[in-house]
Amino acid sequence: MSAQETPNVAAKTTKTPKGAWTITFLLFLFMVVNFADKIVVGLAGVPIMTEMKLSAEQFGLLGSSFFFLFSISAIVVGFIVNKVPTRWVLLTLAVIWAVSQFPMVGTVSFTTLLICRIVLGAGEGPAFSVAAHAIYKWFPDEKRTLPTAILSQGSAFGVILAVPALNWIIVNHSWHYAFGALGVVGLIWVAAWLALGKEGPLEDTEVLAATEPKIPYVQLLTSRTFLGCVVATFGAYWALSLGLTWFTPFIVKGLGFSQRQAGFISILPWVFGATIVILTGWISQVMMARGYTTRVSRGVLGSVPLIVGGLILTAMAHVEGAGLQIALLVVGSGLCGAIYVVCPPMLGEFTPASQRGAVLAIYGALYTLSGIIAPSVMGTVIQRASSMLDGYLTGFTINAVVMIGSGVIGLLLLWPNTEKARLTRGAAAQGTALKGAVSPT
Repeated sequence: MSAQETPNVAAKTTKTPKGAWTITFLLFLFMVVNFADKIVVGLAGVPIMTEMKLSAEQFGLLGSSFFFLFSISAIVVGFIVNKVPTRWVLLTLAVIWAVSQFPMVGTVSFTTLLICRIVLGAGEGPAFSVAAHAIYKWFPDEKRTLPTAILSQGSAFGVILAVPALNWIIVNHSWHYAFGALGVVGLIWVAAWLALGKEGPLEDTEVLAATEPKIPYVQLLTSRTFLGCVVATFGAYWALSLGLTWFTPFIVKGLGFSQRQAGFISILPWVFGATIVILTGWISQVMMARGYTTRVSRGVLGSVPLIVGGLILTAMAHVEGAGLQIALLVVGSGLCGAIYVVCPPMLGEFTPASQRGAVLAIYGALYTLSGIIAPSVMGTVIQRASSMLDGYLTGFTINAVVMIGSGVIGLLLLWPNTEKARLTRGAAAQGTALKGAVSPT
């Protein structure tokens, strides 16, 4: 490509193609379904434990089981979307989600429920990274933060919209039918995506794979910004996975609210989290437009709320009153949402587009490992505590420590604005060394 052609390419890629926001909205709905599927077990936790006579440890295992294949699936599919159009990958994932819900409609054993949650987790593991990769084919780098924020908000709206409806089904009919309703909704999304889903025009996967310079994966995955994103989001996801599994049981069994009341209270963290995520996406994009580096407008902006949120959670065990404890939990855990907005664009800054799907997927696979650990740790702590409320408060204190530590590490490591140049120089130096090693003497 000549020097004269380069500006034209840059000019083309800075314009958002027609249809980009339609795809963003469809993928937002994709994440709505994704998180509605996740929340249903936590929302129906008390009825499930009562009907199946489960202990706190068994229910913690059920919450963790969702993540058993989550990370493995994310990595495998991440490499697949480097070469396969995201349109078909997203369709396949959504079909798996829908089908895995229907066995719970009838009488179900604990083993069957466990297996279905493992299968669902395998289908949902790659969801966010594949959806982000798909959106980035529609938006240039400087315009990606807000679409990422909207995509992330599918999680909050999935809970906000689903919880009242699912809780109504649970209270007035049965928790079994709540799963069936989610299966039907999943199939509706599949039909909409078949009709309207398209591949983004800004990047051609096959062309990029053949022509774009590569950076060795070992350098990408050991870069400080990649490691910082993994650690920071690990702490945020610890809080999220507790919210998915244990928030409603905490409201009912720990604080004494009814299942009907808990249905409304359970949406509060997600409403607050949605506000944080949208604000973060907007503020980040404004800061970048005003000339701030992505170190500040993405790295610092995402890490500091984690630290502040963790500090707020530490106060839960030292205050009296259900209302105040809920407020601290809502605000403390809700602040975690900022990191989800900024990390995928940061990784996209320095990762070649033909390798981005795999890098985003590996990032997702690693940080979601906390989803295996956190629900099980909470269940064990509750089981062994002197009282149920003490167990919950101890579990949330552990969560606070994890958040503070991960936020501090993220603050130290997230430097995306200098990462690309450093990695490119490293790859070039390595290539030169290899050529020198094989050249004849």
